[in-house]
Amino acid sequence: MAKRMQGISPFYVMDLLQRAKQLEQQGKDIIHMEIGEPDFPTPPAVVEAGQNCIKQGEVKYTAAAGLPELRAAIAQYYRDTYGVTIAKERVFITPGASGAFLLALGVTLNPGEEILMADPCYPCNDNFVQLFGGQTRFVNVAADSHYQLNAELIRRNWQENCKGVMIASPSNPTGTLITNEALREAIRQTQSLQGCFYSDEIYHGLVYGDPAASALQFSDDVFVINSFSKYFGMTGWRVGWLVVPEEFIDPTERLAQNIFIATPTHSQYAALASFLPENLRVLEWRRQQFAERRDFLYENLIRLGFEIECKPEGAFYIYANCRAFTDDSFRFAAELLETEGVAVTPGKDFGQNNNFFIRFAYTASIARMAEALQRLERFICR
Repeated sequence: MAKRMQGISPFYVMDLLQRAKQLEQQGKDIIHMEIGEPDFPTPPAVVEAGQNCIKQGEVKYTAAAGLPELRAAIAQYYRDTYGVTIAKERVFITPGASGAFLLALGVTLNPGEEILMADPCYPCNDNFVQLFGGQTRFVNVAADSHYQLNAELIRRNWQENCKGVMIASPSNPTGTLITNEALREAIRQTQSLQGCFYSDEIYHGLVYGDPAASALQFSDDVFVINSFSKYFGMTGWRVGWLVVPEEFIDPTERLAQNIFIATPTHSQYAALASFLPENLRVLEWRRQQFAERRDFLYENLIRLGFEIECKPEGAFYIYANCRAFTDDSFRFAAELLETEGVAVTPGKDFGQNNNFFIRFAYTASIARMAEALQRLERFICR
């Protein structure tokens, strides 16, 4: 086994998900609040576009960088949504956002170099860094910075072997956003240190107050990762994208040619339909539903005694402190699943100092969450 595998951590929630599936097969009713997958089906216009591509029979390789029409549509989306102009050649279509992370790190990161990330953060990002021989320098963040890195934290934690900074806004697991000014200053600080800035924007669109800013509004010299999985509701289609600085177009295309060949063709044609006006109206209605779910779950978790220092502003997660009930959130989550059939994610998945936290995903309906909260209250009281 390759030595690099010693540093690749498991995604603990997948063990809980596997157990939840086993319990369902045994006939137990499980309420899923553990994985980041919307319960809404893929929108009809997107399904139809994918089916039409398959029916036509021309499901062959696209260019490694992706369908030209889809790259152009994403560039237009940035003009319409963020007021920024980018050349479509800077947009690369990838097999999910995971593929975008692999390309971004593959063309920039050398063995032994470090990437700064907030703790808590999405665990796979650290594993991507380790895959390329790098290391993650975790920076503890708290409510005072909305669980986000900022320019001062970057300056204080920067070391000689640092390559860059990765910021996720909205964040998984906390659902918090970085402010526009803090994002601008974080980019400026990183670039003054001659570092790369990676902006994880896969939850853009799922924001419930002021819209999130893209890093591209403040600099062209950034790597922006996004996806059709979350806001666009296309998790299983596996389509993401990466926007690179102009000088990285050629190396990114060479790397994509070698490790991906191409993103699935029918999925790319399906994604192209995501930008149709009728589909965007469906997505906006869904966003409003998520906002209502957030408020419902937030208020009831507070009522039950969970501590939530920052009300989430985006994504579909609440990161709640459960210290009133346990000092081992993994055991808490496992026992909650076994006794009450409610699946949640322990904080152990998201960093080094998160054993008092549980991530609740509000990807189930309010009716199902109401049932889950009744079960959770019964579990706590018992």
